[in-house]
Amino acid sequence: MKLLVIDPFGDGLDVALRAQKDGHDVRYFVRPTEEAKHVGAGFVTRVEDFRRWITWADVVFAVDNTLYVRNLQDARERGHRGIICANENTTAWETNRTVGQAVLRRAGIATIPFKEFRDYDAAIAYVKKNDERFVSKPSDEEDKALSYVAKTPEDMVYMLERWKRLGKLKAPFILQEFKEGTEMAVGAFYCREGGFSDWCENWEFKKLMNDDLGIATGEQGTVLRFVAESRLAARVLQPVEPQLAKEDYIGYIDVNCIIDDKGKAWPLEFTTRPGWPTYNIQLALCQGDTAQWLLDLTQGRITATWIRNRVAVGVVLSIPDYPYSNLTKKEVVGIPIYGIKGQGEDIDQTSEDLWPHLHPAEMMLAHVPIRTKEGIRDGWCPATAGDYVLIMTATADHVSAAAQLVYKRLGALNVPNSPMYRTDIGRRLAKQLPKIQQHGYARSMRYSAPPST
Repeated sequence: MKLLVIDPFGDGLDVALRAQKDGHDVRYFVRPTEEAKHVGAGFVTRVEDFRRWITWADVVFAVDNTLYVRNLQDARERGHRGIICANENTTAWETNRTVGQAVLRRAGIATIPFKEFRDYDAAIAYVKKNDERFVSKPSDEEDKALSYVAKTPEDMVYMLERWKRLGKLKAPFILQEFKEGTEMAVGAFYCREGGFSDWCENWEFKKLMNDDLGIATGEQGTVLRFVAESRLAARVLQPVEPQLAKEDYIGYIDVNCIIDDKGKAWPLEFTTRPGWPTYNIQLALCQGDTAQWLLDLTQGRITATWIRNRVAVGVVLSIPDYPYSNLTKKEVVGIPIYGIKGQGEDIDQTSEDLWPHLHPAEMMLAHVPIRTKEGIRDGWCPATAGDYVLIMTATADHVSAAAQLVYKRLGALNVPNSPMYRTDIGRRLAKQLPKIQQHGYARSMRYSAPPST
């Protein structure tokens, strides 16, 4: 199979490498920016202009749904059926909050009340009048820092006044009522002829620091599993299927929700693309060829085989000044990643080979000092190509065992530039799982092993 991976932001190297390992002919495109120019160097064949390779590829796998969507939609309209990417309409399900909420309501799914605004003064007056807790969300993806979950009405007013003062308004935004509860998402791969794949139930950890402190980075780690049946999917994703079919959607779709104390699932937003690092972690549960099923998906067949009911935990490893290196211009390229074992290294053969569990993001091969049988010599070694370096994964029968193993594997790495990662991924599920399981969600999932008798 010939696979073209289109990767605007440096997230899809793992897909390209695993497909290459499985014997496929791979071309890898990363947006030509100063920050991304080293991603994948030495690992895969990079191309400078993806448009020249679309007709070459059996499958075009788009990592994101914001850039190049129009190009890929045009290619699909010209008859290329091997393209996995949202179109402009389904991209808007994710990037335009008002559009996404309308899709849910058309499917008969109750949504959290919200109001759209186009100026800050009206929003400030609205919060003061209602004197309630709100969540602010931009109706585009230009500045995710404009997403804010207020703790009180007054801090929401402060943030709105601050954004107004800084001139942050570029597009409409919504103020949504705050719902107390447990956050949980469910997704699946979809094609019109084949329907949905197994359901991926997942729990994201979005803040930089332990206990959900610090800046929101998108995702620092995730706990997930694949199941044949999902109560959450039946409520918030399956009802959307007619609209997916109408759009001839091919790829991954996910709905993130809040489950309140009464068991009501309130959908928050769509993801109409692979999640990162969610997709990397999903690959830890993929059996067999990691790319052939993508071709099958474009041909109307659901053939991916996921290990059902087994828990996978993934943790993002980054280096300073993440998430600010593009601002500080701190050097983040060419720092060796020792301890992986295998490609480019000759180290202690008693250590675990981490390559099957390590999912490269901003990585490359670099010429650095390595240990060989003849002593320390310069040689090729996996290294950093940016500050968002890799995702480590582990799987087990329950959350705590998978988490324990993933941190053991991370501890085996040596990155001489103060590597960073959260050390509590999965921990909050010890309290959250029993709450949602009372209402029938994730019933068979366990946080820890049952006590021995």
